[in-house]
Amino acid sequence: MSYTGSLLNFINSSTSAYHAVLTAQNYLLRNHFVNLNLSDDWQLNAEQKYFVKVYDSTLIAFIPHQNLRDGMRIAVSHTDFPCLKLKPKAQVLQDGYGKLNAEVYGGMILNTWLDRPLSLAGKVVLKSEDVFNPKVEFIDFKRPLLTVPNLAVHMDRTINTGKALNKQKEMLPLAFMQTDEMADRDCLLSLLSQQIHCEKEAVLSYDLTVYQAENPCYLGFNSEFISAPRLDNLTSVKACVEGIVADKRKTGLDVIVLFDNEEVGSRTKQGGASLLLANVLERIYQACGYSRAAFLADLAKSFMLSVDVAHALHPNYPEKNDITNKPILNHGVAIKTAASQSYAGDAEAVAVIKSICDRYKIDYQLYVNRSDIAGGSTIGSIASALLTMRTLDIGAPILAMHSARETMGKIDQRSLEFLVRAFFEGL
Repeated sequence: MSYTGSLLNFINSSTSAYHAVLTAQNYLLRNHFVNLNLSDDWQLNAEQKYFVKVYDSTLIAFIPHQNLRDGMRIAVSHTDFPCLKLKPKAQVLQDGYGKLNAEVYGGMILNTWLDRPLSLAGKVVLKSEDVFNPKVEFIDFKRPLLTVPNLAVHMDRTINTGKALNKQKEMLPLAFMQTDEMADRDCLLSLLSQQIHCEKEAVLSYDLTVYQAENPCYLGFNSEFISAPRLDNLTSVKACVEGIVADKRKTGLDVIVLFDNEEVGSRTKQGGASLLLANVLERIYQACGYSRAAFLADLAKSFMLSVDVAHALHPNYPEKNDITNKPILNHGVAIKTAASQSYAGDAEAVAVIKSICDRYKIDYQLYVNRSDIAGGSTIGSIASALLTMRTLDIGAPILAMHSARETMGKIDQRSLEFLVRAFFEGL
């Protein structure tokens, strides 16, 4: 229960990409990692543990061992999740109701967000004397504030035959009742300023995530399942953090990367399709006294794990999975492959991870998309193309991926964390 219990706590505190990074940061600090600034010149010591935050929603942690040139081991995951995000000037007053104008972030299953208690978390940016360095406050209301109400069946008799929701009209959260005093007042800005104890006029901008506020829980006759929001991809974020904290290698360079913006394609300054990771790795080499040529040569003897959730066999839709490669909940980590390379990997990479699993008695399964279903993609194929490094995609199998609540097997988090720890074990 310690693995799943700590996962539930991790999920509860990681209510936005920013808060996932803050949660990881606090855990790393407690385990003697040193915080670096991306804009500083780095002076690094062998065997010291470091991390650097990138624009607050991405985090890279690393340990440069004494013999740095014994290859890199890198585990990557992502901090973001499909959700609603508030637009600027979000307040909408209509017929006595106060709603918030929101846009869809990522490929969320829209109707799973209806009629749920929702809250807000993210970043608020305030005025400061230095215009190029505004003040940043992180905010999480930690209580239900919003809901997106369904339409009663009496008003739409076709609702159970399948309904396409209009993202602009039907996904706006209800936030408050309008009163006469609110006519000329921005209630969202007032709420934000009250929460962070500042003048309303000091708020310049925000990046606010609407998140599902119901707590994670165990379910099943024997509590064998976990039902929770944000399993995609906080299961993997936590496994990566646990892996680098437990690192036991004595040589090489060990790294975890918690990227942002995977759910919208990764092509951002802090995403997996940027030069961020390559630049940071090269900076580590240079700070440790090695050349760019050494860095490029060592890529060839390095390995990356791309850690993201996988599709479990659905009990009501078994035909949606491949006919021979179909992970089941509570049967171990899924090793994901695709001929199209939408999942990164090759035969040697699969063999390496299978061998680690066999040595440490870690349960694993294989996942391949049905040939007539495209499926999704991960950071692995993107990042490995930029780094030309052997890479494999793995993850915990889940049901209802991109729903407001997803379901996983309780045992599978343990298997995933064991595998990432073994990856950094120093075999």
